[in-house]
Amino acid sequence: MSKVSPGPTPGFLVWRLANKWRVAVDRAVAPLGLTHAQYSLVASLYGMQRAGERPSQRQLADHTGLEALYVSKLARALESAELIERTRDPRDPRAVQLALTAQGQAITRRAIAMVQELHQQLLEPLGGLDAPRTRAFTNELTALLDTPLTPPLPNNESTN
Repeated sequence: MSKVSPGPTPGFLVWRLANKWRVAVDRAVAPLGLTHAQYSLVASLYGMQRAGERPSQRQLADHTGLEALYVSKLARALESAELIERTRDPRDPRAVQLALTAQGQAITRRAIAMVQELHQQLLEPLGGLDAPRTRAFTNELTALLDTPLTPPLPNNESTN
């Protein structure tokens, strides 16, 4: 017999919140010609470049949590829009390095400012972006994200 939750499950709430934030970011960055996924890529690339890195598509995929194939697709679209450059890694001819163009940096700075303002608004119920409740919320989300997924055990007689 399974127990039915009296309200929404944590998984459902995380899913709803992720969708709400994705839609909000999509709307915020649309005037700049970006989608939420593209924003995630260019903002991450911006931060990595500021730290002196020139990441490969794989490194950026690992950093963002996006699938490498999806990062490749996004990178091609952003390259067509002249926001990023894709070049072969001289140390590994199979790898493609990414860098923001000057135009990409300018648009990314504007997008980051817009999204930070949006985050302040979305986090107002917790006291805002720098509030103790927001820091605690961030720590809880980080703990969940840092927990590796383990494959489920097979459902057989010996494990029941």
